Amino acid sequence: MKLKMRLIIAFITVITLPVFLTSLAIVGFGQYQIKAIEKTYGITGTTYETFSNPTQIFNRLTEASYHELTDVARCKPTQLEDATYLETFNRQLLKKNSYLLVRKADTIVFLGEELEGTTRVIAELPAYNSDTSGSENGVYLGGELPVLLKQVDFKYSDGSKGSAFIVTDVGEVMPEVKEFLIDILLAVILTLVLTASLMIIWIYRGISQPIAKMQDAANNIKEGNLDFELEPETDDELGSLCQNFEEMRKRLQDNAEEKLKFDQENKELISNISHDLKTPITAIKGYAEGIIDGVADTPEKMNKYVRTIYNKATEMERLINELTLYSKIDTNRIPYNFATLLVADYFDDCAEDLQLELSAKGVGFTYFNYVDSSVKIIADAEQLKRVINNIISNSLKYMDKEQAIINLRIKDVGDFIQVELEDNGKGIGAKELPNIFDRFYRTDASRNSSKGGSGIGLSIVKKIVEEHGGKIWATSKEGTGTTMYFVIRKYQEVPANE
Repeated sequence: MKLKMRLIIAFITVITLPVFLTSLAIVGFGQYQIKAIEKTYGITGTTYETFSNPTQIFNRLTEASYHELTDVARCKPTQLEDATYLETFNRQLLKKNSYLLVRKADTIVFLGEELEGTTRVIAELPAYNSDTSGSENGVYLGGELPVLLKQVDFKYSDGSKGSAFIVTDVGEVMPEVKEFLIDILLAVILTLVLTASLMIIWIYRGISQPIAKMQDAANNIKEGNLDFELEPETDDELGSLCQNFEEMRKRLQDNAEEKLKFDQENKELISNISHDLKTPITAIKGYAEGIIDGVADTPEKMNKYVRTIYNKATEMERLINELTLYSKIDTNRIPYNFATLLVADYFDDCAEDLQLELSAKGVGFTYFNYVDSSVKIIADAEQLKRVINNIISNSLKYMDKEQAIINLRIKDVGDFIQVELEDNGKGIGAKELPNIFDRFYRTDASRNSSKGGSGIGLSIVKKIVEEHGGKIWATSKEGTGTTMYFVIRKYQEVPANE
């Protein structure tokens, strides 16, 4: 699940789940407290309005007491002059958060409860036979000490006017209502804590595991250990990050392996070059000592010794130049001078030069051009000539025939021109053929300097051809010869818009 979707679900859950659970808590605790109120105070028909309008419930709590007081005032008013009865009646009211107050004329003759603010209540008592007298709903007196008054008027035995008041302090919250509010508050707090905890755990588990994996992977990479696999477990942003991390690990591993391979190849190159340089240096040193010691005591010997020294020095120079060239090509430090070349003209000139060089070495050379004279390519003439020379030089190194033959063919193959260089040498084995373009690969295990070379000639060829946007390959048959192929894309002019 996407991290964005997780956050959306968490947001919706944090809003809806507390509302749902709080609603259930209100219903549950409300029903419980309603039953408790009805059982404690002996009333029925209590609703949820009780918790929002306490005056209503207080009014209902004193209904029975009010009717009893009304009956006494109408039928037995003398009881209202009996202090014992008044005390008994008042004790019943006290259980209902109320008390009795009796007034004779303008004098308070009975006060069931001394409370702060009672004086203000007495001062605001309605007059005898007021509009509120005889109303079971009573009258509400506001102010700092809000009370509900229910008034019952009567006449004393001596004819004096009397009023009995049931005074209910509505400023006090009923214990059941208070308990209900506390329960709801606790339910809301617990619901929020539970919801938040569940969402945090859910989100944390979805994030912590991938992060822990990536942390372990980072520690492995820091320690240089790249031989592990990081598999993403989720299809989300963190899973994508794990996948990117795994791709980075693979690339680092590939680079590390490539570096190891490169270092090994460099060591092999140094070993090969050292071996190949050792032979001509030994020869130069030996012939030079022969000249110093006077062994070359005739002009013919002297000429032979000097020519041998020159040839060996030339061989050393060729090896060094080849190594320098490869280093420049491998680090892309050779500036290519690409130009548009007519294929026929370029390879005709190239074949003419090769004819002269190979004839001087006694090598048979034939040239076939099957490309139209108007076909063009974009190439670096010098580097393309280097490709051909390296291939021919490699062919001559491994030539085992008395009469060496080199064939050069140029063909048109659609969008490319194909160059084929065929020899009649000893050929290359099927196992070795796929590796001949690898860096420092040498088919000659003996590393004879006259044949083995540095092992980078054909890798240079491959690099140059690929830089021209082409590719190179070879076919060979042992004992018969080898054919090298490479292709270069044709140059095609884009017609101007008319």
